Amino acid sequence: MSESIPGYTYAGNDTAASPVHTQELDRLKATVMFTGEDEQALRLAGDVLEDQVDDVLDVWYGFVADHPHLVAYFSTPGGEPVQGYLDRVRPRFGQWILDTCRRPYDQPWLDYQEEIAQRHTHEKKNTTDDADSVDNIPLRYIIAFIYPITATMRGFLAQKGHGAEQVEAMHQAWFKAVTLHVALWSRPYVRDGDW
Repeated sequence: MSESIPGYTYAGNDTAASPVHTQELDRLKATVMFTGEDEQALRLAGDVLEDQVDDVLDVWYGFVADHPHLVAYFSTPGGEPVQGYLDRVRPRFGQWILDTCRRPYDQPWLDYQEEIAQRHTHEKKNTTDDADSVDNIPLRYIIAFIYPITATMRGFLAQKGHGAEQVEAMHQAWFKAVTLHVALWSRPYVRDGDW
């Protein structure tokens, strides 16, 4: 799936190099209490979510569509939604779900998080998709999106008959992983030395 996704450059030559190294990642993981058990729970979550990715995206896209202040970041500066832009981002967003669950959190993963981060900022917003859209998503919405991206996932994780304890473990691991992503995605928004 990932090789055919437009703009998906994981471990590619065009991916930004992260100034964050694995030692700092280890400290961030410790800060969000992300453990080996969470890695295992995420792998299980990847199996549970694999055939539900489109359903998850339907919920998330519906959430964005229901909030004009969010859909504005996929719209022209004049406020018209850019459907082609939304359509192009969708498969990458779906791959992000699977990557969150399955990729090792190593230097290539860190580099791709830097790439994703820059694609939300003045640095690279719209360049990957040549979109005629606003040129930045404010950091406050990236941070605030942690909740809907986490809260809406529980129902999907419970779809395959796992016990409440396993569902909770998957959900907590997902929450930690999303928080970790957003911590990394905040880096380009912050003045040098303040991250």
